[in-house]
Amino acid sequence: MTLANSKFGTAQPVKRREDTRFLTGHGRYLDDTVPGGALFGFVFRSSVAHAEITDLDVTEAEAADGVHLVLTADSFEAAGGTNKMGASIISNRDGTQGAAPVRPILATGRVRFVGEAIAMVVADSLEQANDAAELIGFEYDDLPVHMDLSEGGPAIHPEAPDNVAYDWGIGDAEKTDDAFKSAAFTTKVEIGDNRIIANSMEPRGCWAAIEDGRLHMEYSGQGVWGLKGSLSSTLGIDKTDVHVTTPDVGGGFGMKAFDYPEYFMVAQAAHTLGRPVRWQADRTESMLTDNAGRDLVSTAELAFDANHKITAYRVNAVSNMGAYNSTFAQFIQSDLASKVLMGGYDVQAAYFSNQGIYTNTTQVDAYRGAGRPEAIYVLERAIDYAARELGVDAMELRRKNFIPADKFPYTSVTGELYDVGDFHKVLNRTEVEADMAGFTARKATSAKTGKLRGLGVCYYIESILGSPDETAHVEFADTGRVNLYVGTQSNGQGHETVYAQMLHEYTGIDIDLIDVIQGDSDRIAQGGGTGGSRSVTTQGTANKAVAEKTIETFRHFVAEQLGAHEVAFEDGAFRAESSNTVMTLIEAADAARDQGRDDLLNVTATTTLPGRSYPNGCHAAEVEIDPDTGVTEVVKYTVVDDFGVLMNPMMAEGQVHGGVVQGIGQAISEHVVYDEDGQLLTATFMDYGMPRAADMPMIDFHSEPVPSTANVLGMKGCGEAGTVGALAAVANAMWERGVRHADMPFTPQRVWQMLGGK
Repeated sequence: MTLANSKFGTAQPVKRREDTRFLTGHGRYLDDTVPGGALFGFVFRSSVAHAEITDLDVTEAEAADGVHLVLTADSFEAAGGTNKMGASIISNRDGTQGAAPVRPILATGRVRFVGEAIAMVVADSLEQANDAAELIGFEYDDLPVHMDLSEGGPAIHPEAPDNVAYDWGIGDAEKTDDAFKSAAFTTKVEIGDNRIIANSMEPRGCWAAIEDGRLHMEYSGQGVWGLKGSLSSTLGIDKTDVHVTTPDVGGGFGMKAFDYPEYFMVAQAAHTLGRPVRWQADRTESMLTDNAGRDLVSTAELAFDANHKITAYRVNAVSNMGAYNSTFAQFIQSDLASKVLMGGYDVQAAYFSNQGIYTNTTQVDAYRGAGRPEAIYVLERAIDYAARELGVDAMELRRKNFIPADKFPYTSVTGELYDVGDFHKVLNRTEVEADMAGFTARKATSAKTGKLRGLGVCYYIESILGSPDETAHVEFADTGRVNLYVGTQSNGQGHETVYAQMLHEYTGIDIDLIDVIQGDSDRIAQGGGTGGSRSVTTQGTANKAVAEKTIETFRHFVAEQLGAHEVAFEDGAFRAESSNTVMTLIEAADAARDQGRDDLLNVTATTTLPGRSYPNGCHAAEVEIDPDTGVTEVVKYTVVDDFGVLMNPMMAEGQVHGGVVQGIGQAISEHVVYDEDGQLLTATFMDYGMPRAADMPMIDFHSEPVPSTANVLGMKGCGEAGTVGALAAVANAMWERGVRHADMPFTPQRVWQMLGGK
């Protein structure tokens, strides 16, 4: 038996190892790791969306019971900190740089959204910190609020007088214009993509302490090295004196991959006081201040020849950037979208433009893979809309325009090199698995009960990579166990199981002896963190490389031990030539330790992927609508995905299930609402429509893999795929009774009105 067919090898549905401790209350989340005697931080926040600060008096708060420190912009800088968050800025279409206003860690001079941090009170208890914050004197002069997703209006930043963050474009505008002028048919549709909140199960939080003269920060995040560098530069501390760790993390969704002001406040407070300081957001605080997602309006145009072949597409998107640039917001809302915007379609000309607008809301940066879902949602809504306008079958329109399998590798009009794919095969499988032939009968059955029934399809393609570099390190501990150090960070995806499977697969080491170590900037020299579905491809490639290097590191030593000229490694053990004598890696490590060969016990490998991988697939959703009430229910859901090689099919299916639920949540119920004054009206779960288990259908999952050529594993990544496909699949099922414009979320009132209700 080869390892590939063993119980824990490739493509085996191994149960998640970490679930035992999670489900029995033995997880180690942020609140479980706080040092004894830590002080509590409470953030005093703006209650208005836009105002000049005329006075900030913290003297009473400083004198309150239990208070050790009140941190403001002035005291933060007086302690040596730089009161400025970092941000990446892109180039505009005219070659100038996008707007780059300073986002302060603590507000100075002006506040620009409800919930913006003004001060942090540090006290013996959370109650004392909260009470002291009530004593802060905050006086201000109101300024006009800008909530419209449009140029002009009251300026939020002097650096952006028209509230334009950036004006970006990609593609060949002239060629695209020519294609539209000569087209036999054109279609145009405006598509809204509603704003949503990440709402991870565990809200954001952190604690900091000074340990042996070094700053140690632990936070609930998606990687440690970015924050390590930011803390060093912002607080003026040498990188070698900064230690960042993450415990178990209760959900991230991209939202926890970025720097936030509270991390710097807590670190500065701990550094100033010489005491551990902790901060944990409550749910409303998270809803006010976490990077949100989506919130853009796109106008999509398609040009067709006489045979309904797409000749060109043109999309103009306007994105809400919130009050500030937040880390990678400009890149996420523009460049990432363009990489996947035309999906798997064979198109000769395209132009994509995106304008970012500042508003007096919290920032938009990432959520469930921001950039990719927005792009596919726009494309697949436009395709479905065009099919109805042209009077053709939507499935056949997709087939006619797919990139043929024999044209791969294929360079898209936006410059993406798709390595492999067979979109026809995936679509055909979906048609069978979803029993589309039986839809007419199911629709008739629904009609007998007074319900409308719709069928929607979405074909998606993702662009996966992030940083192409990743590192893995194997350590044979003197306990007999093997530590695998990785540069990614699990937020619930099951990395501990998958990575242990990989090391077992390649080395034969008993999976029960493998411990996966993550989230520690001291123990792991470098890493790219988790985000954009990059983990299985980038980290998996590094894991394979370190396994192979480990085998080679021990080969000569084992040959000496077995008295052989050469040894082969197969079926999980070294074997001497012309002999049945074998030695496993664990046995070899024990022998090396006994002989003082500690140089063999630690092996590191860093790999760089040559290009992106492109997971793709098809989602089919059926909805039932009660026309009298507008209540919409997803009653049947089918997914066929091409994730390339699957290390653990059961876990991949679980990832898809979670993503589909998230997508259905946005399509049916989730929606962030602000009033005209910039006050958040959906700041609790009483008001914000999170999806519930009772609202979800059974999700039928199938794999139709075409192995990637962009990494040695043949894998493509799957973390965001469920959401990417679900949005458009559900929305495309809503074309009943002649409806030609339907924007999410499909709440009962909106659907009832859409169907003609008064």
